[in-house]
Order: sequence, then C-alpha cells, then structure tokens
Amino acid sequence: MKKLYLDFETYYDTNLSLSKITTVEYVHHPQFKVWGVGVKLEDGDTQWVPGDECEDFFTQIDWSSVALVCHNTLFDAYILTQYYGHQPAFYYDTAAMARGIHPNESARLMHVAERLFPNDKSMRKGDELVQAKGIVDLPPDVEESIAGYCIQDVDLTYAIFNKQIINYPQEELDLIDLTVRMFVEPKLVLDTEMLKDHREKIIDQTQTLIKNSGLTREVLASQKKFSEYLENDLQLVIPKKKSPATGKMIPAFSKSDSGYIQMCRAHPEYNHIWDAREAVKSRIEETRAERMINATNPDGTFSVPLRYYAAHTGRFGGLDKINLQNLPRGSQLRTALMAPPHKTLYIADLSNIEARMLAWLAKEADLVDAFAAGRDVYSEFASDIYGRTITKKDKLERYVGKTAILGLGYGMGPDKFKLTLKSGSPSVEITDSTALAIVSQYRAKYPNITRLWHGCKQLLFAMMNRESLNVKYGPLTVQDKALRLPNGMHLKYPQLRYTSGEFFYFAGKTPTRTHGPRLTENVVQALARIVITEQMLEIHRLKEVDVVLQVHDEIVSIGSSVDQELTLQKILSIMKTPPQWCSDIPLDAEGNFSDRYDK
Repeated sequence: MKKLYLDFETYYDTNLSLSKITTVEYVHHPQFKVWGVGVKLEDGDTQWVPGDECEDFFTQIDWSSVALVCHNTLFDAYILTQYYGHQPAFYYDTAAMARGIHPNESARLMHVAERLFPNDKSMRKGDELVQAKGIVDLPPDVEESIAGYCIQDVDLTYAIFNKQIINYPQEELDLIDLTVRMFVEPKLVLDTEMLKDHREKIIDQTQTLIKNSGLTREVLASQKKFSEYLENDLQLVIPKKKSPATGKMIPAFSKSDSGYIQMCRAHPEYNHIWDAREAVKSRIEETRAERMINATNPDGTFSVPLRYYAAHTGRFGGLDKINLQNLPRGSQLRTALMAPPHKTLYIADLSNIEARMLAWLAKEADLVDAFAAGRDVYSEFASDIYGRTITKKDKLERYVGKTAILGLGYGMGPDKFKLTLKSGSPSVEITDSTALAIVSQYRAKYPNITRLWHGCKQLLFAMMNRESLNVKYGPLTVQDKALRLPNGMHLKYPQLRYTSGEFFYFAGKTPTRTHGPRLTENVVQALARIVITEQMLEIHRLKEVDVVLQVHDEIVSIGSSVDQELTLQKILSIMKTPPQWCSDIPLDAEGNFSDRYDK
C-alpha cells in the first residue's frame, strides 16, 4: 500500500479546544473549520491543501490502496472518515508507536522529534499555530505561516515513521490499526436516552441526599469546611494522613482511608451525612454519562477512545476524557453501549489471566494444575485460611481467598493485605496476626512464586550488566535496561540504577522505585497483555465479527445475529488456546451474547 502522511490544521479558540471537549464534540461543533491539510504521498513533496480544496483533493485518492500515517491518528483520521467520509485501507500512528518504543516518555511530536533526532536542530516542531488562535478565516500571511508549520509537522511525521517502523512488530502495527478503527469507524451504538435518564436520576438522588444531610453542597464538597463542621458541630476527632505532595498531615476523607472508614462505622447515626458527602464527591457516574452522551456521533454510533500502550507494560488506557477501562459492572454506562439493529454483541472474558500467568511463569505446578483442572483456586485457598471447605456460596470467605490469590503474588505484606481487605467491597476486618498468618500461608503454599521474586531481582541486576545481555529467562530476554518480550516489544527501565540497597529507574524526569516483586508484577501484566491482544487480532480476523472494544481482560465484538452460539464458541476457542511461546499455560474463557454490553 502507498503511504499518505497527513496532518489537519483546524480552527480553535479558548473554548473550542481539545483540552476542553472531546474529539467528537470538537469535530461536530458548529464552529469547526478545517483551515487546511498537509499531505505527503510516499517520498513525494509535502504540500499544503487549503480547506476549501480538501474535498476535491481527497476524492482523487484511491483510499482502498492507501495506508494513512499521522501523529495522533485518532484525531486526523476521525476528521478524514467522519467529516469527509473517506476510509483508508490501513492506519498507522507515530504517536502510538512512540509510546510502544519509549513507554516512559512523552509521545508529543516535539518530544519524539527531539528524542529521535537529538543533534539535528532542523528536526524541531514550530510554534506558528499560536498566532492563529481564534481566527476563523486566516489572512494570507497567517495561512502561509500555518501552511509552513503544517508541512514541517508532516515532514517530521514522515521522518519519525521511517525511523520507528524498523523492527516494529507487525502484530503491534495491526493492533494500532484496530485501535484507530474502533474510534474512527465506530460500530457500537449508544442508548443516549437511557443515559440521559440515568444522569437525571443521579442528580435527583444527590440533591435528595444533600437535603437530608442538613448541610450545603459547599460544606460537603470542601475538605476544610467539612472538617470544621465535624470538629466544631459534631465534636468528632478528624482522621489524618500524610499528604504525598507536601508531607504535611491533612484530613483523611477518602472513602478508602481506613481512618475515615472507622469514623463512619463508629457513628452510624450520621450515615445521612456520610452518604451525602460521598454523593457530592463522587460525581464520576454523572460526569461520565454526560461525556458519553456528548461524545456520541450524529448517526448514534459511539467512537471507542482507547490509548494504545498507555502503561509501560503495554496495557490500554482511557482517552478523550472517557475511561472505558473502568466501567463498573451493572452500571448503565455499560448497558447503554449496544449493537446496531440486526447485530449482536459477543462479550468474552479471559479468566484469571494474571493469576494463571504468574503461576505459569513461576512454575508453581500445583497452582497451574488447579487452573488446568478448572478448580476454584479462590475457594481452595480460602479453605486453607479458614480450615474448612469453602465454596462459591461462602461469598465473604471466598472474597478473602480471592484477594489473597490476586494480591499476595506481588509481595504484598500483612499490613497492606489487612488494609486491602478493610477498604475493599465488601469490607473485611482481620487482626494483624491473622493477616500475617495468611501471608505466611500463601508464601509457604506457593514457594516458587517467592523464588520468582528473587529471580526478578536478579533480572534487575542483569539489565545493568553488559555481560548478561541476551540471556534468556523463560519467555524474556535480558537487554540493556530492558527486557525483550516474546512479541518483540520491551519492558524498559531507563537509567536503571542500584543505590543504597534499592533499584530506581526514570519515568520521564521522575525516579521510580522498583524491586523483585514489582518487576514480577510488571512482567506478568506485560505477558498477560500480549496474550489478550494477540487474541483480539485473531478474533478480529474471523469473518463473523469485528472487535469493537477491549476492557482489561474482556474482548467485545459485533457480529451477525445468525448462529450466535456457534460464533461465541469460535471466539471462546481462540481465547482458550495459548500462544506458542507459552503453549502449556492453561487458559480459560467465558462469555455470552446480547444486544447490549451487559455482562
């Protein structure tokens, strides 16, 4: 395919800005205007096409044979597909590639250019765009300046692409293409009426709770005023914690703060105040409903905003002020997402993938066998804790076992384990001695996992030792300040160093502490991510479905309403089949089909 490098320049002002509204709102705003576009076909000259000539220019292109290359393709390709109605054959994104190559660094065009071309001052992004802010119709001299600025951006994108494409895994490029398609060629539909009703109910419930509290919204929302009210009017002792920013003691009013939890439980007579405070502070459901409504396309479809390589382990993240990676189960934010008429949603979940990957990587045979046999490992460990048989019916006890299996594998100590149970849902209180006993039970039962922590500590040393380069450790290969993953990507630890008995690396300019158990967690998450993204691509290749959303370990597809059970089984078969690099890991998956995202 021919590659077309492209960059739109569009009108913006103080309020009409991507820093204030979503991409969908921005492009469909009445004031939206394309000033022009910079384009470069293959190695040809880069040219500026004025806004009033863009449509004629685009209609001359055979998009079926063109791959689009942009820096932040979700924005530029959204304009191309949704505003002009043209769909290229493939989508590249140099910003996404930059996050994959340097996951701890900024992926902004100016920073990527500086990083890749440190000694070439000509490879620097200009700032001419600032002078056009708020100007709807560009005067000739300003347009000439913006055209030069845009051409420079296209040339930078071209140079960055050709430098980054070397050895970039094809499957990861396919994943970038799929991620872009979810946004610019949307297939999900949003039930906006449901969300509007849901938002209004939340607003009404909050107002009722505020009224019942006898306080004002301002007092409930203000940490200072709320603290003064509790101390002066209710004569309560305010729980405190150390501020991570200033180091000073501040009120501990977060719903996960143990002191706040204890105070609320000790004074159930003030539940009407605690409920009102929570409603005022936790407007996330209302806010997200509003954003999802505003971000719906004119045709009712919903563009899925996912950030490729949002974490340095490769996990997806939220984007465009909408975090679809954190939609509570049972929430109407989920059930408002629907399949279009005569289509079906296929919702499949990869079961316990991190716990399975940890057991496999540690060669913890008993745990691997339990997963392979389909046994309930949460209940089994809970049975060890309580000294009696625990089943799924024993929800509280099983929850303790589940928290242990999912949390203790990464070095969590008794204090944190106790706090995790106390601040969880449901909240479980245990004594210090019980927490210590459970942690000790876990480490005694799964000694290979603790050995893995020590092995990962040695990997940290190995990454700083040139003599250890290319040494294999399971599916990992030691590199300089990095571990090469089985898909060709890397877990990177820039400027990794060992000082005063501790390891540090730099995420940007910030030093980040790490250690054996934390590296274990990073490795397990990175490997689990590879499993699920490879499955996404394999499912997307099925002729029956298109993948339209990924949430943690869940893959959501849209397909025909014919032969639903057969289609679901094809998806689950893919998700139960391990990759070649971990062919003996026992995988499992479950799923269903529906007209809504209601799993």
